[in-house]
Amino acid sequence: MSQSIQFSTPSRTPHLLNLPHSQFNRPLSSISFRRFPLTTIKYTSIRASSSPSPSPDLDSSSSSSSQVLLSPNGTGAVKSDERSVVATAVTTDTAGIEVDTVTEAELKENGFRSTRRTKLICTIGPATCGFDQLEALAVGGMNVARLNMCHGTRDWHRGVIRSVRRLNEEKGFAVAIMMDTEGSEIHMGDLGGESSAKAEDGEIWTFTVRAFDSSRPERTISVSYDGFAEDVRVGDELLVDGGMVRFEVIEKIGPDVKCLCTDPGLLLPRANLTFWRDGSLVRERNAMLPTISSKDWLDIDFGIAEGVDFIAVSFVKSAEVINHLKSYLAARSRGGEIGVIAKIESIDSLTNLEEIILASDGAMVARGDLGAQIPLEQVPAAQQRIVQVCRALNKPVIVASQLLESMIEYPTPTRAEVADVSEAVRQRSDALMLSGESAMGQFPDKALTVLRTVSLRIERWWREEKRHESVPLQAIGSTFSDKISEEICNSAAKMANNLGVDAVFVYTTSGHMATLVSRCRPDCPIFAFTTTTSVRRRLNLQWGLIPFRLSFSDDMESNLNKTFSLLKSRGMIKSGDLVIAVSDMLQSIQVMNVP
Repeated sequence: MSQSIQFSTPSRTPHLLNLPHSQFNRPLSSISFRRFPLTTIKYTSIRASSSPSPSPDLDSSSSSSSQVLLSPNGTGAVKSDERSVVATAVTTDTAGIEVDTVTEAELKENGFRSTRRTKLICTIGPATCGFDQLEALAVGGMNVARLNMCHGTRDWHRGVIRSVRRLNEEKGFAVAIMMDTEGSEIHMGDLGGESSAKAEDGEIWTFTVRAFDSSRPERTISVSYDGFAEDVRVGDELLVDGGMVRFEVIEKIGPDVKCLCTDPGLLLPRANLTFWRDGSLVRERNAMLPTISSKDWLDIDFGIAEGVDFIAVSFVKSAEVINHLKSYLAARSRGGEIGVIAKIESIDSLTNLEEIILASDGAMVARGDLGAQIPLEQVPAAQQRIVQVCRALNKPVIVASQLLESMIEYPTPTRAEVADVSEAVRQRSDALMLSGESAMGQFPDKALTVLRTVSLRIERWWREEKRHESVPLQAIGSTFSDKISEEICNSAAKMANNLGVDAVFVYTTSGHMATLVSRCRPDCPIFAFTTTTSVRRRLNLQWGLIPFRLSFSDDMESNLNKTFSLLKSRGMIKSGDLVIAVSDMLQSIQVMNVP
């Protein structure tokens, strides 16, 4: 006989926070232990709100008054006796639950342990902006589509957003959209409309603040910062895109700066520029530049109007910027539903790391620009620190930049790149992000496949080696209710590992309790059931979460019956699967086998 145990705060009495402290401080014996007779597929126990808890000795023959009889197709029919205990029938309606198409197929074919925990983000560009190309990425495992506002027009971005929304509606995906602001750092221009330009060793290039009405002169790059020619000095080293191409300043002629290419490479439109003097980053030019430029505010208004799920803010220097943007979004967006991601890519970001992450809804380790501001050998340690701080504060973290840079031009990655991806997965990052590899690379689908297969392999190795994490997580709850939820989720994750359960079910309206379970990184997948489409998409950024959209009530037994029926009818779970269910409505834990 399968068993269900529930540890819960009172669900039919006033909330614990409304009770005197002496009433909450009850002896352990007041916690209810309930066993449900789940010996066959057809029966699952349920009780009406007015009924007392069933006796631990209750079996299927003696509990007919409190059962829902499920017909072979899953349709609920009430079975009652003279006590007239009425239970709500569960109706099988496969349209009543929404889950990502790819995840559903994986669960059906390979079971719970096949699901990928690390989420994947693809930057959309000319190579992947078509509907068919976006669908190929979604089928390949893309969880979030990133739009880089450094490139393209707003009309172009609007077309991509609507294609992704159409893809979700017509094909059954839950791809979220992240808009990445340009920021106020120095950028190159758009290369006169060319997709890229090759700088060879020994060539002389001109960097200028002049605007060109006609065609751009050969080997000339426009610069976004008007004070560039005044700030730079002869002998300075100019780094393009975090050092992918290097130049030495050899001459200044009015608004033009002549530079000698010392490290050849590919120049991409709107690439970031930094320059170094005597081995140190020159930062004076940044002092008067705002983190969010006037163009960024127009882009943010565009993102609000189009209903993007996340806005990534470039070159965040302090938490004040994040708080200002979140207030702006709360006042103008629908219920303030857009998450703010802080990009950690400067010395200032590292100096104020904890306060920035605490204020934000997540962080991105932008290693390309970060590597242009700190010594290269410090980047791995900075990445690990950012991942750990985000984990401790329950904020999703994205590892980005140059994961598979060689695959922009070649169909297979270097072994060093594979090792780099593996390390990010081992650090239990929430998400990995492709940039140029998917935006303008020649093999975007193959690059995504590499991220997916490496993630799956490292995650499987972690489980096979039974590397349960023993590092305690700091308490982050600010209210008594939050602390209860946190303890419940910590306990659920520990129980999931110790009992070897197949999945954790989380019923959450805001998504917060699902993130708390994700923070613990249990070995099994986490099914996050929420009633809101936007919350479902945002949860698609968090490690291990499989977000569903499902209407549910505060009656956990009814929710579980409904969920089991719907998922079984779609072949995603089967009788006998062991699950743990937690809820942020009742703050409860239940352990049970699927009937």
